[in-house]
Amino acid sequence: MEKSDVKILGMRPSPFVNRVQYALNLKSIDYEFLEEKFGPKSELLLQSNPIHKKVPVFFHADNTICESLIIVQYIDEVWTSGPSILPSDPYDRAIARFWAAYVDDKWYPSIKEIRIAEGEEEKSTHIGKVVEGLALLEGAFIECSKGKSFFGGDSIGYLDIAFGSCLGWLKAVEKIANVKLLDEAKTPCLVGWAERFCSHDAVKDVMPKTETFLEVAKILKAKYRP
Repeated sequence: MEKSDVKILGMRPSPFVNRVQYALNLKSIDYEFLEEKFGPKSELLLQSNPIHKKVPVFFHADNTICESLIIVQYIDEVWTSGPSILPSDPYDRAIARFWAAYVDDKWYPSIKEIRIAEGEEEKSTHIGKVVEGLALLEGAFIECSKGKSFFGGDSIGYLDIAFGSCLGWLKAVEKIANVKLLDEAKTPCLVGWAERFCSHDAVKDVMPKTETFLEVAKILKAKYRP
């Protein structure tokens, strides 16, 4: 596959963009990164994703695909020679999709709210939701991993990518709120998993540094809470 055949339009500190990068790295697929800047949306973004007007946008030859988890599934289905990302068993696949939807719809929004919260009461409410969600995800890890290293078993899978992409923001929010969210005493399995995920060859050179997320958090807070 020629590098020019595969492109990602995105921002590097976006967990949703990072998901696509992790999936491509797992499959050993070269790609070109087209960087979308903060500020007015580019014409390329508006033309290629007119419905949601969000990154990432994935270009493969003549195909344009939007929404991070849909892109990850597409990559898994197109490049079958690499390691599988989605579980082969239909039930396991359904469970992975369920928890990935939980991360996006329920858990990650509270992470976003912590970083823009104004008062301690508001911040505390969202911290409680994040901690509660981590306890649920600890249970999900025990169920999905079946005693192995990742949600996907021996290797990184769909739910690892969906949840693991949020770890950079989780670390940044711990600093912003001066709180320990991923606690070995409460979620020991997730702590070990997070270390393995972040040090994986498909991840470690892609996930932005905590300092980068902290800078982005300042920009976003100014934008949403002037």
